[in-house]
Amino acid sequence: MHAIKLLLTGLVAGILLASAMPGLVAAQLPLSHLVPTKCVVYKKTPQRNLQLYIFDPAGWKASDTRPAMVFFHGGGWIGGPVSQFYSQSANLARRGMVAISVDYRVTARDKTSPFQSVRDAFSAMRWIRAHAKELGINPTQIAAGGGSAGGQLAAALATLTASWTGDGKYLDISPRPNALVLFNPVIDNGPHGYGYNRVKAKWRTFSPLENIKKGMPPTLVMLGTKDQLIPMKTAESFRQKILDVKSRCELVFFAGQMHGFFNYSPYRGETIALMDDFLRSLRYLPSTHVGHYMHRQKR
Repeated sequence: MHAIKLLLTGLVAGILLASAMPGLVAAQLPLSHLVPTKCVVYKKTPQRNLQLYIFDPAGWKASDTRPAMVFFHGGGWIGGPVSQFYSQSANLARRGMVAISVDYRVTARDKTSPFQSVRDAFSAMRWIRAHAKELGINPTQIAAGGGSAGGQLAAALATLTASWTGDGKYLDISPRPNALVLFNPVIDNGPHGYGYNRVKAKWRTFSPLENIKKGMPPTLVMLGTKDQLIPMKTAESFRQKILDVKSRCELVFFAGQMHGFFNYSPYRGETIALMDDFLRSLRYLPSTHVGHYMHRQKR
């Protein structure tokens, strides 16, 4: 399938949104109304125990082999709420997938660097794949997604080498996702990209844009045309490099939108609709909307 590059007009966005409207109830609810099914510790660090916040579909059982999505929140590796992708997680659980939001170490909470954030992302993916049987997921259908710096973490899983994976358990388990869904991702950490001053001499081994290789998973990238951190040309270069290694990359531009646009209505719903379409094309989601995710009031 050829890569897609769209400038979303109101008409095009409206058609896409209408096609997925039955499953977008979660996108309209406050995050406080979206509660994970369970939480588990995936890694113990000197700073604190790190958890996974898991949204299971209705009717889930441990013997299932469902596709899964693993989300990483944004925040510049400095902060950010683990709940950022609860709407997306609840939506996917409503459709039948297992969705997981990952807590990882950040500077404000843990006095750590972006390198620890990447290592935690690798640890999380390895833990999830190692425990696929008890999580009721298919270890060959685990997608990774994230926004901004969380997008960098998701992309890092598919691009960076084992040099960033030297801590945690299950080092013999592959951390590579089987698909990527990236919301205005920080993919260039070079001298003209984001975060260079924090990674400096190690940027070439840290930046996803510099480490694209054969075997890249199918990828969806969504970006605003007015993003003040990620230029359109950076996303276009990322897409082209993926195409050059004979992998699939769909790039969707949202006209006039700035960094973080996907967090707000109506773009949260529109980006969820695009994510769903992409996952349906990979057969991670059924072609028709099935299942129901119950929203529970947080107590």
